[in-house]
Amino acid sequence: MTKVTLETAGSVWKVLINVGDSVDIGTTMFVLEVMKMEVPYEATKKGEVVAIHIEEGDIVEEDQIAVEIKEDES
Repeated sequence: MTKVTLETAGSVWKVLINVGDSVDIGTTMFVLEVMKMEVPYEATKKGEVVAIHIEEGDIVEEDQIAVEIKEDES
């Protein structure tokens, strides 16, 4: 299981995935707004989204877990 943690504090601008979605390496999962800049977060593993811990409009903190991905075993 891969836990995607936030590298910086900000607000969640857009969530582009849903639980159950398959993601590939490089898939943009969500976008944070940090100091008036949009910061996309991309998947670093291929797998299935099993949990999303953020919602659009949330104020988030550094090191907060945002998404959990069950990695493909293939």
